[in-house]
Amino acid sequence: MQDRNAEPPATATSPHEEESEERFDRLVRALPLGVMMLDERARVTFANPAAAAIFTFDRQRVLGQHVIEPISSLDLERRVEDALAGEASLGPLILTGKGGNRTYAISVYPLTEGGGLSQDHEAVQGALILAEDQTELVAMERARQEFLSNVSHELRTPLSSAKLMLETVIAAPDDEAREIFLPQVLGQVDRLSALVQKLVEQARAQSGDVPLKLERVDLKSVVLPIVRSFAQQAEAKSVDLTLEDEANPRVDVDRDRIGQVVVNLIDNALRYTDPDGAVTVKLSTDKDEAVVTVADSGIGIPFKDLPHIFERFYVVDRSRAREVSGAGLGLAIVKQIIDAHKGSVSVESRLGRGTKFVCRLPLVAP
Repeated sequence: MQDRNAEPPATATSPHEEESEERFDRLVRALPLGVMMLDERARVTFANPAAAAIFTFDRQRVLGQHVIEPISSLDLERRVEDALAGEASLGPLILTGKGGNRTYAISVYPLTEGGGLSQDHEAVQGALILAEDQTELVAMERARQEFLSNVSHELRTPLSSAKLMLETVIAAPDDEAREIFLPQVLGQVDRLSALVQKLVEQARAQSGDVPLKLERVDLKSVVLPIVRSFAQQAEAKSVDLTLEDEANPRVDVDRDRIGQVVVNLIDNALRYTDPDGAVTVKLSTDKDEAVVTVADSGIGIPFKDLPHIFERFYVVDRSRAREVSGAGLGLAIVKQIIDAHKGSVSVESRLGRGTKFVCRLPLVAP
């Protein structure tokens, strides 16, 4: 006779089900999205490698810990408690660490005993956390907005000036106003043209299109005329601009584009150097590289900004610089041109003690 109190035989898992579970487990572990599972007491029962990387913890060591131990956030703890009560949530989470604030997109869902997302009529037995680190995305969006604001200002200022001067010329009864204002209008138009050209260069570089017309040149023949062209601007600002040519390296470069690099660096140095300061352009060699150095005694760059100085859209806080103009495109273009020549560019700076940019280009083999 069959025993009615006996437990029903366990249902065997088919090979197909085992294969599906194994495949799903591999998928979750390989996801770039952080995945964590918690039990009904908010203790960690699973964390995939992406979650460990995003929140910088040991995924084996956190098992059994309360979620607030590996992720110290009262906001996340509150959202987990809401999930365990049956309420899902989706929103940003900002954590402060040694490297500064980091921003995450966090989704927290209630789970049933079987591991599925909870429905209204099912009891909640745990919580599921999905996490994505969006720090770089948020920083890029902030930089993009600052970039658009700066470019708008740079376009609006010369346009407003040119419009005002042209209105004065039209209203004036004699030729004196034309002689005074028309050259200034031309200068503002040149300023606009230069800005538009920088925008075009930036767009080309972002698409990977930096065409080069290589020719073998003595680097001094590129640099010296540019230094001389800035002499009047430096003199007007009482800045000592000099060229030190320890060597005259021969390089295979696009003359115009390397000239653009030197123009951008000298212009940048002059704008951020106080009167009676100095800007030094130096030509030298180091092993198999030609080296162009542009150093100034200006206001310097804050340490926190140095790692980002060549990033597109990145603009250093210029509140210290007293109305220094510029759209923040020059240094990004410098790096893109040097990279296209298989070279490198670096920066050294101390706040209040000046800045030095060093460009390295491959020398022509003897």
